[in-house]
Amino acid sequence: MKDFDGLPVLISVPRAAQLLGISRASAYRYVELGLLPVKRFGGRIYVVRDRLRSMIESA
Repeated sequence: MKDFDGLPVLISVPRAAQLLGISRASAYRYVELGLLPVKRFGGRIYVVRDRLRSMIESA
């Protein structure tokens, strides 16, 4: 299990990919499929840390 406490509330998609051990392209594909919990601000996409942690813990 990764330590999420030191991470910001919103994580970039490439950083989330690193945490999950997947490629950047796969992470963006999961975003488009609705498989990663994201918030969009302008043209930027961020993964929500706490929702990602919950998703991983429930898997």
